[in-house]
Amino acid sequence: MSIQQENKITGYHWLLFTICFLGTVFAGTVSTLMAVYLPVAVKDLLGNKDHEELNTISAYINAVFLFGATFGGILIGWLCDKAGRKTAIILSIACYGVFAVLTGYMPNWWAVVICRFCSGFGLGAVLVSTTTIMMEEWPAKSRAISIGILSIAMPVGIFSAGAIDFFVSSWRQAFLVGVIPVSIAIISVWLLKESDKWEKSKQEITDRAKDNTTLFASTHLSNLLTGSVIFGSMLIGLWAIFLWLPTWIQTLITTGDGQKERGLSMMMLGIGGLTGGFISGWLTNAMGLRRSMLLCFTVCAVLSLLLFKTNTSFSSVIYIEIIILALAFGASQGVLSVYIPGLFPVGIRGTATGFCFNTGRLLTAVAVLFVGVLVNALGGYSNSLLTFSIVFIVGLIVTFFSKEKTNIGSPH
Repeated sequence: MSIQQENKITGYHWLLFTICFLGTVFAGTVSTLMAVYLPVAVKDLLGNKDHEELNTISAYINAVFLFGATFGGILIGWLCDKAGRKTAIILSIACYGVFAVLTGYMPNWWAVVICRFCSGFGLGAVLVSTTTIMMEEWPAKSRAISIGILSIAMPVGIFSAGAIDFFVSSWRQAFLVGVIPVSIAIISVWLLKESDKWEKSKQEITDRAKDNTTLFASTHLSNLLTGSVIFGSMLIGLWAIFLWLPTWIQTLITTGDGQKERGLSMMMLGIGGLTGGFISGWLTNAMGLRRSMLLCFTVCAVLSLLLFKTNTSFSSVIYIEIIILALAFGASQGVLSVYIPGLFPVGIRGTATGFCFNTGRLLTAVAVLFVGVLVNALGGYSNSLLTFSIVFIVGLIVTFFSKEKTNIGSPH
């Protein structure tokens, strides 16, 4: 096949992109819906309880979602390599869609916790499976840009969750949005094809190559460690902030129920993340992977300080700071979506990507849990969120001492 043919974007490429994009959009919506409705949903489920108990149950609901995402991302990475990318994508989208719908019908908080774990499982799975198949199927010449644009799907979902909260007051009705991803999963059974590179890798593995496709082979350990720490550092700060941001906003509201402010704040988070993800491919091509990540970590650290340290009451300045912070979030996800899968060969790409994406997510779940549990000890949500934002400094340091990766166009 000629280079020109390999770089040609076909109708199926656009179909594949659409399925991956929409599957990730609604994953973002489902992941954020509980965050924006959390103050209302917990009161509805628990009734009149003291603030400490409400905070604790809220922490369980948020944290268990990320524990689910951790297991989903790791397991689906393994499934990607064993059963194929198509199967993994369909199961991922169906999983979070079904349990999103069920969330709206749950009668008590522990049943919601179970559904959120399963929804999180689907989210972690879809982020790994869609990135893996796009890395292999999209033409190399425009791969960084297409995956960068794919990364805006999560911010679009976040924006959508904010918009739903803005217009729909019932949290139970809001979760019926899960019907849409379930429909996408069913349609994908007929429309989606298996990754050609995965099919070929299954046929071409020799005994020598098998030794190199062991996840923890010495040749991969350095990349596994670097990828996990860099991705995990950004992930901890990102999820801790956007899962607790609406609750923090609520503490700043002195008049009204805060519904509009929470909704608009999440919409701003979505707009900033969308824009950042959209430009991430061009940012990567212009600055390189390492410098792009250094910029993202720096902006996140500075804006977290401004957002949570200088705002003691709600004002429109908060919207501006959220957008700038979200720009860095969005750009980082686009850059990392190219960086992480490109570190590993096809035979272990799904498993290794899932490992890097989700070792940090396990720590993230613990962090998100402690943001709520320790809020009283740390003197409020501002101090709690600012404390956990220190991880951006950790990511900045590790990235600074990491090596530049230049083979982003290689599918192997």
